Amino acid sequence: MTDRPSRTTLRVGVPAPPERAYPVHVARGAFARLGELVAEVAAAGRCAVLADANVASLYGEAAVASIEAAGLPARLSTFPAGEASKSRAIWAELTDRLLTAGLGRDGLVVALGGGVTGDLAGFVAATYMRGVPLVAVPTSLMAMLDSGLGGKTGVDTPAGKNLVGAFHHPRLVIVDPDLLSTLPRRHLRAGLAEGVKTAAVLAADLFGFIENSAKELRDGDPACLDRLIEACVRHKAEIVAADPEEAGRRQVLNFGHTAGHALEVLSGYTLLHGEAVAVGMRIESRLGEAMGVTKPGTAGRLATVLDAVGLPGTLAGLAAGDASGGGPDVEVLLEAASTDKKARGGAIRWVLLQRIGAVAPDSAGAWTHALDPAAVADGLRAAFPEHADVRDSAS
Repeated sequence: MTDRPSRTTLRVGVPAPPERAYPVHVARGAFARLGELVAEVAAAGRCAVLADANVASLYGEAAVASIEAAGLPARLSTFPAGEASKSRAIWAELTDRLLTAGLGRDGLVVALGGGVTGDLAGFVAATYMRGVPLVAVPTSLMAMLDSGLGGKTGVDTPAGKNLVGAFHHPRLVIVDPDLLSTLPRRHLRAGLAEGVKTAAVLAADLFGFIENSAKELRDGDPACLDRLIEACVRHKAEIVAADPEEAGRRQVLNFGHTAGHALEVLSGYTLLHGEAVAVGMRIESRLGEAMGVTKPGTAGRLATVLDAVGLPGTLAGLAAGDASGGGPDVEVLLEAASTDKKARGGAIRWVLLQRIGAVAPDSAGAWTHALDPAAVADGLRAAFPEHADVRDSAS
């Protein structure tokens, strides 16, 4: 363990006309400076703070008060908590509220919440009057480690997750680990999946830290969480600055997400995003070994860490949408994954590890692999021989 970081400010470059970069403040107590920090990056006429009902009850009034104390008018707008709100219907409702409130093109949207809020409020900002500035204030561990920065916004559709959206980078990100004090334990542990993922694809040393500090992270030790958050934010900032719209190496951050997104949809979103990604990493690491791409033993080491931080150790029974156990039904998994936005030319794209800390490029140097569905089915049968439903469903 290390001492808590005092105040860290990173800058994420976003090549665009004109070229700009946005600050990411990582510090305990940074939320209290929300209004001051917003005023530094945007001369907004009005600010709309968007938060789900749960987060709004905890932090909504404080956010509005901080912004107004900095001389900017602000208004809180809420929506029901949960993945179901990440929809075109709620997007339309929120944009209509902003229009009724008179938010102009000089307005600003503050996304106050976890991953659902970040995606939804970000999409509102991206599309409202062809785009207004966005400030991200992630309140969940998952959002602090990953989705709170990077500019991905969007909503879900019946066909799959995040299929309607846009890249819309924030003007400012405020990461305050003190906000995790009100996060339910299940959500805290689900967020650790994004930390494990970042380490698995980018940083073997960070993976070693998670291995050695698994109990402390699982239990919410502040010093260990601070170290994990700062490390993941640094890695994410570096990779987003180099690839802001996921045209190249940034794709490695989708490890576990091809299977994970399919799992979320098939479970009816009873799985949290991090829980689904944890299962997805188990599936994709074992698939990589079965395909001869991933170093043998990698999947086992990854599974041990996921177990240690309290993430799901059983695979979802996909056909029934049951997250309690069973093996992946190959045909159901592939059908659900085929609608994923990462698919290209009708082919499902998979991120496969080379080893812990490194992703294996394909033969053309791309960071994802377009695998023949029959080969994937064979690979999954080889990866999960203990599950009869895997063998039978693909036969």
